[in-house]
Parts: sequence; structure tokens; C-alpha cells
Amino acid sequence: MSTSSLLVELLVEELPPKSLRNLGEAFADGVWRSLEEQHFQIPSATIALTDAEPDPAPFTAYASPRRLAVHIPGIAQHAPDETLSQKLMPVSVGLDALGNATPALLKRLLALGADASVVSSLKRKLDGKAEALFYERTVKGATLAEGLQKALTEAIVKLPIPKVMTYQLADGCTDVKFVRPAHSLVALHGSEVVPVQALGLQAGNTTRGHRFEAAVDAVVLRNADDYAVTLEKDGAVIASFEARRAEIVRQLAEAATQAGGGANGAAGAALRPIEDEALLDEVTGLVERPNVLVCEFENEFLEVPQECLILTMKVNQKYFPLLDRQGKLTCKFLVVSNIRPDDASAVIGGNERVVRPRLADAKFFFDQDRKKTLESRVAALARPVYHNALGSQGERTQRVRHLAQAIGARIGGQALAQQADQAAMLSKADLLTDMVGEFPELQGTMGRYYALHDGVAAAVADAVEDHYKPRFAGDTLPRGSLGIVVALADKLETLAGMFHIGNLPTGDKDPFALRRNALGVVRILIERNLPLGVGELLELARAAFREAIRSPEMTEFLRADAKAKGDENVVHHVSLLTSMSHSISDEVLEKLSKFIYERLAGSLREQGYSPQEIEAVLALNPQRLDEVPKRLAAVRAFAALPEARALAAANKRIGNILKKAEKADAHVSQVLLREPAELALFAAMKDVVPGADTQFDGGDYTASLQTLAALRGPVDAFFDGVMVNAEATDLRLNRLGLLATLHQAMNRVADLSRLAA
Repeated sequence: MSTSSLLVELLVEELPPKSLRNLGEAFADGVWRSLEEQHFQIPSATIALTDAEPDPAPFTAYASPRRLAVHIPGIAQHAPDETLSQKLMPVSVGLDALGNATPALLKRLLALGADASVVSSLKRKLDGKAEALFYERTVKGATLAEGLQKALTEAIVKLPIPKVMTYQLADGCTDVKFVRPAHSLVALHGSEVVPVQALGLQAGNTTRGHRFEAAVDAVVLRNADDYAVTLEKDGAVIASFEARRAEIVRQLAEAATQAGGGANGAAGAALRPIEDEALLDEVTGLVERPNVLVCEFENEFLEVPQECLILTMKVNQKYFPLLDRQGKLTCKFLVVSNIRPDDASAVIGGNERVVRPRLADAKFFFDQDRKKTLESRVAALARPVYHNALGSQGERTQRVRHLAQAIGARIGGQALAQQADQAAMLSKADLLTDMVGEFPELQGTMGRYYALHDGVAAAVADAVEDHYKPRFAGDTLPRGSLGIVVALADKLETLAGMFHIGNLPTGDKDPFALRRNALGVVRILIERNLPLGVGELLELARAAFREAIRSPEMTEFLRADAKAKGDENVVHHVSLLTSMSHSISDEVLEKLSKFIYERLAGSLREQGYSPQEIEAVLALNPQRLDEVPKRLAAVRAFAALPEARALAAANKRIGNILKKAEKADAHVSQVLLREPAELALFAAMKDVVPGADTQFDGGDYTASLQTLAALRGPVDAFFDGVMVNAEATDLRLNRLGLLATLHQAMNRVADLSRLAA
């Protein structure tokens, strides 16, 4: 069967740049998958590939700001004919004693579009214990026009469109819903147009190129295989998202070298564009023919913190700031233009004029914010509401302060507690600044700059910025003990508060980032080796909600604010008082503890630990999370021992025996030991367990488990030669006590029964 390549393209108005890549991949995959399911794609001749060579892709996706397209090789003109076998009815029902068709059979055949002439060709096949009649017929394969129409319709319906638009066709009365208004449809099989339609458009072989730089008004596509080349040559468009992205990366690197004076082999200043994959994808979705240009702004703007300038250039203008070798912002930046004029000075000048007011705004905000100290803003936190059931940002700040003091005292004594109180007090004050109001992403970052400007100690200023860390997976942790303390306090306050009011994450919705906060707590405790138990921290959080009160300064601020608004009787007119008791219940703390351990388990799975290893360690609910990695390493080393499997199985057996028996004391009377095997086990335990306990108490969990491995022989012998449930009560209880003592000794590091197959 002869085949040709298939090309399908939808030309539309400018698509959402942040969604373009996903839309392009979804459109191409949808068309290809449907055609494959209909058996239109014929596999190409098998080519011997080495292990290093991946299989060729079954299709090529294209996505530019104004088009979605797919190129699929090896598409047949018709789908292959298909033989269908359909069960009709048992032979005894369909044929009479003479072998003639019964009325029931004829009626069934008529419903399938057949008649009595096919009775002689019906197949008899065993169906269970009886024979049945089967009707086999050949169904002619669909034409490509029919198959592509189905594929195109399905692909469009399934597109992950962020927001649907409704627009009218040229007839003025037909409404169409799509991501953006569509203008033309191309469907080529080789060089032949496939007569399909979509979104009110009839397929053809012409499209349009770049709005301003296309060589011709209508780009004629003569063959499906020439699509990308023709569109770039005649339409001045790089159709492939990946090719366009790679071209932008190449030009950015080249322009950065030139901007640093590195052209023609000179060493230059080694400038580099800021790395931002999301920005790169968005810009790729904005241009059809990228042209990177070097622009510049005045040096005076570099007095503003570079985070502010970088953010405004990236978010508002989609520019790539240039950094020097030390990672500091320079006054040069890169623009990805969509046009390539002979003289780019007008484009460069226009972008430099556009960015100047943005940078001037940032400088104005920075200058204005520094006229008031951070501390002077703290009282005003009583006004903005944090959550209507948990009060204002001011009330929240008081809880974080209380918690930070308590954690600081446990880690570093009173000196750290006092510093933690100051850092926690200032931690949310920058939320009231103009800069953070304009760029919420800079919360914490600006707090550090303003704290340093106010003469606050560097460690305190760092903690103001770092208390949000880690902000995302893979983010760095706070840089010092002070930042660690305030970060823990902030995350625990959020978790305890939200669990207290029942505001929990559901499915993929987690508006208060509770999962991220819990993972942050886990990472801090483990990676900073903090000697703090989960239960202890949750009790401190409960105490913070119970004991933290609004400061006198905040109360006075509210009174003055209310008076200024003519609302003298309502002191808490903005900072809402909740009628809910702030006493957090044991049940809430239990749920929160479970939530934290679930996040820990998920994190450990991502690190490559097996479910059995994780279950064995977490089954004991270890309070010190910093010990979890050592316990996991010990379990992994133990599992590799030849004795591990038998001991794990014995441990599981012991656990089951103890669950079914009456409460067994971990106590053994040597006088009641009668059988040689129980005497041998008792002696072995006296010899082995003390050493294992000493190693455990010293934190050498691996050695402790390996020492216990010596008990395998005595344990096996005990179960082979001793009846645990003896008739004599004293013997039975003593043997249960021996097993309880053994169970207790073996499961200090982890629940070894979880390793049993």
C-alpha cells in the first residue's frame, strides 16, 4: 500500500504564549493518535538501530504564535479493510432440524444488513459448551478524508485550552468556540489536499507567513514534506517550537558575548543572560522569527536591588537581563525581537525607552519605602487580614514570634531566642511596602534590603529573607541558624493554623501551600540535623496559638486607625477577631503529624528508598527526623545480610503472636525457662542485646542491627523446639515475655517485620 506524509495546519490569531508548547504538542499528538488507532499510519521499513539510537518519532509537532501543525510520515490513502466476526446466536436457535434458517436468525441478519443468502456462509464455532453461529464480513477501510476528519475533530475538542473564545464566522450568524479565531486550514497528503473542514474552514494548501516580513502574501505549500522549509523561506517563520527556542538560545549567547566585548576573539567581560526556562518558553511563544538585540539602561538604576530590576524586566517586558561573572546585574539587557530590520536602532531605542519608566518606578518605590523603617510598619500589620478565622497578619506575626522564641531557645539558648523574636517581628513588615505591593514575589527579599538599610544586624536581615525558604522543590535552605528558626516557626504556624480551622489541601488544590510547608519542615529538620522532635514542635505550635496575644503597639494602632475612620467603638474593625478558640486539639495535632510523615515518605520515595525500607523506619514514628537517613541506611545494610530474611520473617511471626496473646510483659524469669532452645535464646540475648543497645544509644544504627543478626540461629531453634502457648500459664506468659523482650530489642531502629516478603 502506497503512503505519503500528511501535514495539517491551523492558522489562528496570536495564541497564549505560556500555553503554546502544550497546545502544539497536544494538537499533534491528538491527530496522530487518532489516525494510528484507525490504522492509517503504516510503519516504515525496519531499520537496525543501535542501543544508543532512539526510535524515530512518529510525528513532528509545530507551534508558532499563529499556528498549530503536525507532520506525520507514512500515512495511507485508505485504512486497511477489516474482517469482523460477530456472534449471532446458538446453532440450536438459529437453525431448525433440517438446517434451515429460523425466523429469529433471519431477523438478526436483516438487522445487520444481510439476508438469507449468507446463511450458508455462517461459521460454526464452539462457544462455551454449545456451538454458536458467527457472521463474518469484511468492512472496507475508511478513506483518509473520513479518518482525518474524525482525528481533527477529536484533537480540537481535547486541546488543553486555558480559556475558550467565542467568535462569529464570516456569515455573521455561526458561532465558533476555540482558543483564538482561526483563519485557515491546511491538510496535505503528499501534494494532494485532503477535503476536510474544522472551525468553519475548508482545507486548502495555502497559509500565511510572518505578518511583516513574509516574502509572499500567501504561502503555497506544494508538498507536506516541504512545510518547514517553505514556511521559513517564503513566510519568514520558524515553525518548530523547539527549533525556534534553540535559535533564541544561540542568539542570546552570541549577543551576550558581543555585549561583553568578546567579539572577534576578545576576552570580554564574560556576560551571560539570566537563566529562566519559563521566560525562554514564553518568549519562544511570542516570536516567529527571533532576532536578539542588545539594549542598555542608565547606570543610576543599578542602585536599586537587582532582584527588583530583573523581575520588572522579565515579568513586564520579557527581556533577558545580562549578568557579569559574579552574577551581578549589568546595565545591559537582551531583547528578542520578532522582526529583522536592516537598521535595528529604532527597535533598540524603542525598547530602551519602554524599559526606562519601569525601572524608574522600581527606583521610586525603593526610595519611598526606605523613608520608613521596617519596625515602624509592624503595628500596621494589624490591619490586613491573614485569614478570617485566624485574624490579621499582625496576630499571625505574634504567633510566629512566640514560636520562634521557643524554637530558638531549644537550639541556641536565650541569645538566639531574642534574635529570633526580632527577625520574626520584622518578617512580614515588607508586605506593607510599595515594592512588595507591586511585586509580591519580592516578599522577604525586600525585607532584607530594608532591614539592612535600617541598621539591623546582618543575621537578622538574612533571616527576614530566608524565613520563606525553601520556596519550592530544590530551593536552598535558610543560610544560618536564625533563618532556620524563623523558617520553622513560620511554616509550623501556617500548618497548625490551617489544620486547626480545617482548611486542608484536596486533590491538586493547595492554596496555602501546606504540602510545600510540610516538606520545608522535613528538609530543614533532616538537612540541618536539628535535635527537635516532630511532636515537640507541634506542641510548641499549639502553645503559640494558645498564648500569643496582640501586642500593645498593634492594639494602639487599631484604636488610632478606627478613630481616624470615625469608627471609635470598633477597635478590631479590620484585624478580625475570631470567635473560634485558638486551643488546638490533640486530634488536629495527630492529623498534622500524619500529614508531615506522609510528605516525608513521599520525599524518601523520590530519593530512591524502597517502600519496605520506608515503612520499616516510619512504622516506629521516629520523632527525630534527622535520624531517619541513618536508620534507612542501617535497614538497607541489614537487608543485605544473609540472616535478614529469616529474622524479618521471625519478627513478623513474633508480632502476630504478641497481638493475639494476652498482654505480655517484656520480662523473663530464668527459673521458668525449661526447654534447651529457650535457654539458648535467652543466653544469646544476654550476650548480644546489651552490645546492640549500646551501639543504638551511640547512634550507630547500622552496627546495632548487624549485631542483632547473630540471633538468627537461636531464634530459628526456638520456634523449631519450643511450644510458645504452653498449657501451664506461668510457662506461657514467661515465653511470651521472652518474645516481647526480643521484639523490643530487635525493633529499636526499625520495624523489621516490614522487610518480610
